[in-house]
Amino acid sequence: MEGLVRCSANYVPLSPISFLERSANVYRDRPSIIYGDVRYTWRETLERCTKLASALSQLGISRGDVVAALLLNIPAMYELHFGVPMGGGILCTLNIRHDSAMVSVLLKHSGAKLIFVDQQFFETACNAIDILSKNTIVKNLPRIVLVLDNQSITSANHLEYESFLSTGKLDFEVYRPKDEMEPISLNYTSGTTSRPKGVVYSHRGAYLNSLAAALLNEMGSMPVYLWTVPMFHCNGWCLTWAVAAQGGTNICLRNVTAKGIFSNIVQHKVTHMGGAPTVLTMIINAPVGDKKPLPGKVAVMTGAAPPPPEVLFKMEDLGFFVTHSYGLTETYGPATVCVWKPEWDALPPNERAKIKSRQGVNHIGLEEVDVKDPVSMKSVPWDGKTIGEVMLRGNTVMSGYLNDLQATQESFKGGWFHTGDLGVIHSDGYIQLKDRSKDIIISGGENISTIEVESVIFSHPAVEDAAVVGRPDDHWGETPCAFVKLKYEHDEVTAEEIIGFCRDRLPHYMAPRTVVFEDLPKTSTGKTQKFVLREKAKAMGSLSRKKISKL
Repeated sequence: MEGLVRCSANYVPLSPISFLERSANVYRDRPSIIYGDVRYTWRETLERCTKLASALSQLGISRGDVVAALLLNIPAMYELHFGVPMGGGILCTLNIRHDSAMVSVLLKHSGAKLIFVDQQFFETACNAIDILSKNTIVKNLPRIVLVLDNQSITSANHLEYESFLSTGKLDFEVYRPKDEMEPISLNYTSGTTSRPKGVVYSHRGAYLNSLAAALLNEMGSMPVYLWTVPMFHCNGWCLTWAVAAQGGTNICLRNVTAKGIFSNIVQHKVTHMGGAPTVLTMIINAPVGDKKPLPGKVAVMTGAAPPPPEVLFKMEDLGFFVTHSYGLTETYGPATVCVWKPEWDALPPNERAKIKSRQGVNHIGLEEVDVKDPVSMKSVPWDGKTIGEVMLRGNTVMSGYLNDLQATQESFKGGWFHTGDLGVIHSDGYIQLKDRSKDIIISGGENISTIEVESVIFSHPAVEDAAVVGRPDDHWGETPCAFVKLKYEHDEVTAEEIIGFCRDRLPHYMAPRTVVFEDLPKTSTGKTQKFVLREKAKAMGSLSRKKISKL
């Protein structure tokens, strides 16, 4: 067709930076960040982020340079999500639970030139850089910018955040990408120290996933968002940018506790929050004195493992509306959502909970989700039974793994992103996870979904938390082993009772043969560290056929 052109009038590379600039105009005097007594408006946040970008530039940070952060959910962490890309840099948010050895590995792999460090992790960062200094390959060590929550720590050898910010200029020319596929952030998946995987996000992907996150959270204009999702995890599921897009208020929460959650919801009239099922469990099991009546409906997006039905029931009773989402670091956080349909409201509670725990359909920013045979790449039938690998494709899938072309190509084999998760598709097109490929238990040739077994265990009134892994077995190959945390008032419950409870509700081969009562190891994002539990189960040794027959 003639007469068509692409120019600055009809094409601007997508970037979340525009969200902040718009909100600073439309919502200029409305609160952007609240953190205790600290309050900023959107106009002030733009000014602070502009000065941050300027200060970074003066320090020598330019296009493509990586800036790391080891911070909690505090204002500085939020400002870095805009200030770093506004200076042309790439933000690399590190997991606060990493030790110095891992932090040093990630700083080396990312090539970070600067790291913003919360005073709580100052020693961790210093030790990490000390480790780097002994590595002859690393020539330029990253500088530390210390973020103080109070003045208990001072160091003449390191920059301090507010002082650093004051060196910036308001007339700084903010960087805008010429190519929207330029990197905006770098997020590391959990992995070994020998081969970290750095997931690269683009300005385009972050922009699109932010809008999708706002939509699937049903965020209208000026939401009040409580930060119970770590901002370091997938950039807060892209909600760091999404809240800015809607001119909302970010309620920063340094430490996530049930008391803090209820207090902030009541004080600030919170409308939205998120978290893994462990956060939901924390809420429903909060002491009576910490719970408070909600001032209005609070929409909660949850991810990671499917929330057990009992957790969903109790959250609804408290006044929370839970939306189940699914995604990975490689998909900017949320990729699918269990879109709720009005006709399901009339179903019995157990049926509603089963549907709500599905991973659902692709959100508006993702092109397609499917369950396929990973070898033939053929889609499985929509029968809710045939298991395949969940695969995704679209604009909100990562650009690739930093400095690891082989891993990138493997994950994109056949033109789809291979999640490594096993699932089924129901007749309505909604997907449901059955397990991670590495978590599925194969017992006597039968596949056992640990998610299904965990869901039953969770329904026991004495159970607060549970996880199931495979334990070596001389006869069956492996059998389910359940690790269970009981509610404090139910410590009299026995392993035999849990096993019997499961056998009454599951085929016998799916019921646990072993039950261990203990606290479950968690990541900082609330996911159970099943690799730790698998090692424990393995260390128990193999169950013999004779021992099984007694259970």
